[in-house]
Amino acid sequence: MSDISAKHILVEHEHEAQDLIKKIGEGESFEDLAAKFSKCPSGRQGGALGRFGRGQMVKPFEDAAFELEVGQTSGPVKTQFGFHLIHRDG
Repeated sequence: MSDISAKHILVEHEHEAQDLIKKIGEGESFEDLAAKFSKCPSGRQGGALGRFGRGQMVKPFEDAAFELEVGQTSGPVKTQFGFHLIHRDG
């Protein structure tokens, strides 16, 4: 599989990720929530990570991102950095 494009929101605790899933379900934009809540510098760009291929991200993040369909958002994905919500763009 070739490169994919995704954005993410990084938080410290799973309950924070669950709260953000609820907000997304209520119609809040992923990008706005990333800008407000993400602990990753990418939050300033709405969580955008750009394009990446296999082997460029930590394994749990990579596996979850590559399993998503375009336009789909993951549930909380735990890595050594915290909990991520991942949205696949392409």
